[in-house]
Amino acid sequence: MTWETLVRTGGLLLPVLVFWGLWAWRRPDARARAAAMLAFCWHVPALLLVHEVALRAGWWGFEAADGGLFRGLPVDLWIGWATLWGALPALALARMPLVAVAGLALLVDLALMPLCAPVVRLGPGWLLGEAVAVAVALVPGQLLARWTLDDRRLLARATLQAIGFGGLTVVVALCAVELVRGDWSGVRALPGWWLVVAAQLVLAPLGLGVSAAQEFARRGGGTPFPLDPPRRLVTSGAYAYVANPMQVSVLLAFVVAAAALREPWVAAAGVVVVAFGAGVAGWSEDRDLAARFGPPWRAYRASVRRWLPRWRPFHPAAAQAVIPALAGARPALLYVAEGCAPCSGLRAFLELRGPVGLVLVAAEDHPARDLERLTYDPGDGGPEESGVHALGRALEHLHLGWATLGLALRLPVTSALAQVLADACGGGPRRVERRARPAPDC
Repeated sequence: MTWETLVRTGGLLLPVLVFWGLWAWRRPDARARAAAMLAFCWHVPALLLVHEVALRAGWWGFEAADGGLFRGLPVDLWIGWATLWGALPALALARMPLVAVAGLALLVDLALMPLCAPVVRLGPGWLLGEAVAVAVALVPGQLLARWTLDDRRLLARATLQAIGFGGLTVVVALCAVELVRGDWSGVRALPGWWLVVAAQLVLAPLGLGVSAAQEFARRGGGTPFPLDPPRRLVTSGAYAYVANPMQVSVLLAFVVAAAALREPWVAAAGVVVVAFGAGVAGWSEDRDLAARFGPPWRAYRASVRRWLPRWRPFHPAAAQAVIPALAGARPALLYVAEGCAPCSGLRAFLELRGPVGLVLVAAEDHPARDLERLTYDPGDGGPEESGVHALGRALEHLHLGWATLGLALRLPVTSALAQVLADACGGGPRRVERRARPAPDC
């Protein structure tokens, strides 16, 4: 056995065997399994990104490695590295201070990397590359694992999940082109301005997936990852129109990217990814959701298709007349000030379009407090939303066209920008006092 073979075999098998040995010994629960899997999934695209930067910066390279390479990175070492820095610490060192975990990982690399020559060629700045890898891969990956294990920082871990799985999607697209075409000469021949346009076109369908993940976190109390699922049944937002908005988002992104880059195999990769989700993962999730939510879930699935969106939204309060399992569902409420001319115009606009499962109420009649902005009460015990978020929610009760705008308005960046613009145009907060209520009879 040559030294190169020993390095590459050991780089893969040692961390993988240690991980699975600990897995068999500790028998991790669902949250620990989710933490380890998410840490590994984060590291796969993160380490590839660090590798791409390292090649250009001259931090390290794998020129002497023969075969089994993906964009110049040995696949076996890539998997081993993702296990060593991602899954293994998440399973074995979750209670160790993160600073200590990062220091230990650096010490291991400082000891092993020079021994891996000539498979690994180290440049003069490789220590800087190690620091970048810790910052980009190890630290956020372990934070994601720890937050998942302890069931905390829901919005933060949902955000990291979205970024990590978005990175995995890019890796799949890269694999599809390189395995079939062998290079990116066709893409490189495209003008730079078109690549910028293509990137923006791909972002549009990805917004649907981000919105769906946001809905899981804000309304469901969980994330899209099957081992870290929502605690409440989510039928609002994008889910009021289609049952699998995240898979639809991924497929559309792949199709748009394939058309923009003139690489049909990118679309084929998207079909494979979505087919997996609709097959193995979808079957498992359907069983879990049916077991946890029972008749309301079955009623929802009977009304909302997996792939083809409805034109008008599903809402339990609107459907309860024909679906007994939804009896008792309350409509959402939108509080609109009566003494505000633009607000009255908005109310007339919404009422003219017959919102589904939404009742418009005078802001002066809010039961608990004075209001300062347009306010949306989901009616199911969830938190109220105000301002641009409330407007976005209201639009989602109309039809698919307006809902697309509403979903975009509630995205993390666009909602902040839209609220600033609305305030600048005179839509800032204005106090609306509650009406005096008659005293109860004694």
